Amino acid sequence: MQVLQNGRFAVSTWSLHRLLGAVYGYSPDPGKSAAPKEPYGPGGAALIDMPAALAVRGIYRLEVCSFHLPSLDAAYLTELSDAMAASNVLFQTLLVEDGDPSHPETAERDVRWMAEWIDIAAALGAQRMRVIAGKQKPTEENLARAARHLGWLAEKAEGSGVRVVVENWFDLLPSPVEMNWLLDRLDGKVGLNGDLGNWAAPEKYPGLADIMRRAEICHAKADYNAVGLDAEDYRKCLEMCETAGYAGPFTLIYDSPFFPDEWDGILLQMAFIEDFLREAPARRSA
Repeated sequence: MQVLQNGRFAVSTWSLHRLLGAVYGYSPDPGKSAAPKEPYGPGGAALIDMPAALAVRGIYRLEVCSFHLPSLDAAYLTELSDAMAASNVLFQTLLVEDGDPSHPETAERDVRWMAEWIDIAAALGAQRMRVIAGKQKPTEENLARAARHLGWLAEKAEGSGVRVVVENWFDLLPSPVEMNWLLDRLDGKVGLNGDLGNWAAPEKYPGLADIMRRAEICHAKADYNAVGLDAEDYRKCLEMCETAGYAGPFTLIYDSPFFPDEWDGILLQMAFIEDFLREAPARRSA
């Protein structure tokens, strides 16, 4: 599929969670229900309409949170894939939003559940499937357990056309030390989705400069304060990506009540990054 115009930008459905409304709590935990809930309100649009909504705004990559899929039936997956193709929107990543491969008691159950999403990602035409690396504390035992299970998951994905990636997220990966150890241990079988907003400043800046050299995709989450987007922090994060040589796409993550219309936040962040990238030659020659 040809990706047109703003090929370096994607949008995650998390950035539109108020617009989309209902979430479906798919989980490996049998005690949890996948029945729809509306913690962010009833919403005003359907997931199936998002590819066209992106294309109208000149964005041609989409990431979908697993809990935004209203059905896992083959017919619906085909319908969504067809809607993506009709708008020439690339399914960049299916974000699998539950499971813990580092858990001492439920890791095997959880990773087998994650493996069930490989066929779903493939049916949707997703390039990647982002899973949670682990939620436990970064002990040697927990890291090794996560690495073992993630390696098994990557083997299950071989031949599917879907690449498994993890994110610098949750307690297992609090710094570049653990992130790099895990990626080294997996030896290229699992990729990295670097997130600009998961680690706290000021430590996150050198951390991002370290790990973004290994990232294939990037969750470009911006922070907001009382007056709007925290431009100083966002620019610094982007500078760390530049320092690391990151040249992949930026997934626009808007997660703030500042703009009632989530598209306003998404498009502001895209314009900010476009300006930053446009200034790159001047920075290199300075």
